[in-house]
Amino acid sequence: MKQLFYRSAKTMMRTAAFAFTSLYAVVAAAQAAATPQAAKAAKQASDAIDNPAASANTIVGYVKLAVPYLLTAVGALVIFIIGRMVAGWVSKLVTKGLTARKFDRALTKFLANVARTLVMLGVIMGILGMFGIETTSFAALIGAAGLAVGLAFQGTLSNFAAGVLLLTFRPFTLGDLIKAGGELGVVEEIGLFTVTLLTLDNQKIIVPNSGITGGNITNITAMEDRRVDVNVGTDYSADLDETRKVLEGVVAKVKGGSSDRAPQVFLAELGDSSIAWQLRVWCKTDDYWDVWQQLIRDCKVALDAAGIGIPYPQMDVHMNKLD
Repeated sequence: MKQLFYRSAKTMMRTAAFAFTSLYAVVAAAQAAATPQAAKAAKQASDAIDNPAASANTIVGYVKLAVPYLLTAVGALVIFIIGRMVAGWVSKLVTKGLTARKFDRALTKFLANVARTLVMLGVIMGILGMFGIETTSFAALIGAAGLAVGLAFQGTLSNFAAGVLLLTFRPFTLGDLIKAGGELGVVEEIGLFTVTLLTLDNQKIIVPNSGITGGNITNITAMEDRRVDVNVGTDYSADLDETRKVLEGVVAKVKGGSSDRAPQVFLAELGDSSIAWQLRVWCKTDDYWDVWQQLIRDCKVALDAAGIGIPYPQMDVHMNKLD
């Protein structure tokens, strides 16, 4: 019975020694590239694995050697867990702050993810440094990869930067009628890379953000009021004062005109075939096109009623007979 007990105890000691030396060998092998001492320790541990009987006599020494690596691994695990918690907290903080300022949801989510990734990247670099691994080479590698990606996606990154500017400064919002990037349409969507416009004849146009920020942006519906300008020409034979009186009656009574701003009848120029007038009426932006066509109609009716002609372009040709 005693022999069986001693034999079992001896087997357990050998098994424990093998487990400890195996763990130490793995940890030491991971550090072989970092320090010469770790490489030597890894070789000793490997030799001990091959001879379990001899390793039982040195188990205490290997445990002492393995403890610092185990403590480092545990510390790295704790730092990683805390880092994840901090990254999540930073992400929520960014989301909460930008949401409170009514920032765009797509950009808010993107910036929150960027903040989380940066925090985790810093945590990982710190953990690698704890194990003696040089992080300078990793930083250089990341920088080179970033440069390569930047050159490959130069146009895309340009659109992204322009999208951030549009979402930050907001020269227009959803539903605005704008003229930008050589297109005219109602803003349907503002993305990180493109802006979607819906034309007045119901066509969908997708314009790259860099094409919009790279030129002039005209926000047609940004203001509450707009001015309708209608050009009209009259005969040279028509009396100027009588013509002005008729046109002033038109702009004063046009349906949809603003009562806060006085309309104006402006004598523009003496053209080739007619006297050019311009009628200027203020109205609400939503009523612009209705006032436009109403003003043209009323002007034509009033001039016809007053017997004032609206000439069309004409040219006098004189022919001389040559002998």
